[in-house]
Amino acid sequence: MQGLYIHIPFCISKCAYCDFASFAGIKRLRTPYLKALKQELLIQKEHYKNFKPKTLYIGGGTPSFLTAAQIKFLFNSIYSCYKNFKEITFEANPESLTISKIKLLKNLGVNRLSLGLQSTKDMHLKTLGRAHNYATFLHAYTQAKKYFANVNVDLIAGLPNQTLADFEQSVKELVLLKPQHISVYGLQVEEGTPLYKTGYVCDDNLTRKMLENAEDVLCKSGFVHYEISNFSLPKHESKHNVNYWSGGAYLGCGSAAASYINGVRFQNTADVKEYIKSLKQNKIPVVFKEKLQGKAKVGEEILLKFRMLSGFKLTKKMLKYFSKEFKILLDKKLILKDSKNLKLSEEGKYFANAVFRYFVEPF
Repeated sequence: MQGLYIHIPFCISKCAYCDFASFAGIKRLRTPYLKALKQELLIQKEHYKNFKPKTLYIGGGTPSFLTAAQIKFLFNSIYSCYKNFKEITFEANPESLTISKIKLLKNLGVNRLSLGLQSTKDMHLKTLGRAHNYATFLHAYTQAKKYFANVNVDLIAGLPNQTLADFEQSVKELVLLKPQHISVYGLQVEEGTPLYKTGYVCDDNLTRKMLENAEDVLCKSGFVHYEISNFSLPKHESKHNVNYWSGGAYLGCGSAAASYINGVRFQNTADVKEYIKSLKQNKIPVVFKEKLQGKAKVGEEILLKFRMLSGFKLTKKMLKYFSKEFKILLDKKLILKDSKNLKLSEEGKYFANAVFRYFVEPF
């Protein structure tokens, strides 16, 4: 399968934990950015003639921060180049997801909505710098469910002053709302973010208990824990993200967007003004490009496949390059081998980054 990702870098405000390529205070650039994005799509369509994506994911940033007219322009730009998507995901935040935008997205063919909640507690939302409270989320979510049969909601564990009881309540409240997909992330305090500057350090043991609790509650509620951070009701896995983890090809358009096509990985500049300027000159501002080969390519394939909790079958190439590493991780009980697949162990799920490091350079 092949996937198309569109990056919308605009936000109403910057969250305290966010280190993504998203920006507040530049909404004046939305229209010129979308024009540049249309030009990039046309260039890439001409360059990769055999690229036929089956999934579309519009992320950010906050795509719902676009106006209705801008959303229409965006989809017209996409559909002028690519059609016949099996899955179309649109990310939204509650404060900017109006009923008119919900209806518009439905009419434009979106069939999967992803809502950023993070916590059901207003005190935690305020700490994170979110632009919504829980009541705002509930209103947006209730309206969205009238039109969409496939909705994802995000939660974060390990927040400042968040107790195990707080997080458990958030998970249980969310289950009662009956979304089809829930993403649960442990907080990562990234250098340079406002949260990092406060000196906050996550309690890793408490965060792990929260994640274990979430898995227990969600799996008992009928969700399948199919990827490290993702749970879905049966047949509601994110097809677009599964393509990433399966090593499939994908094209990313927009500032900071990454692509992987024909074994080549490349990424656009994160500078929105530079992105717009380059596309006005009919140039795509790629700032990084590499072709993975040999051990590096196999290592990345293994790393991605380990994210899927069902595991994967070993190949001769994998054993050729990484038999020693597999043995070390098996001895450490961070991975396990059943009759069919190699997969992360229960312990390995919480130390996945330690596992991944064995498969990236320097080896």
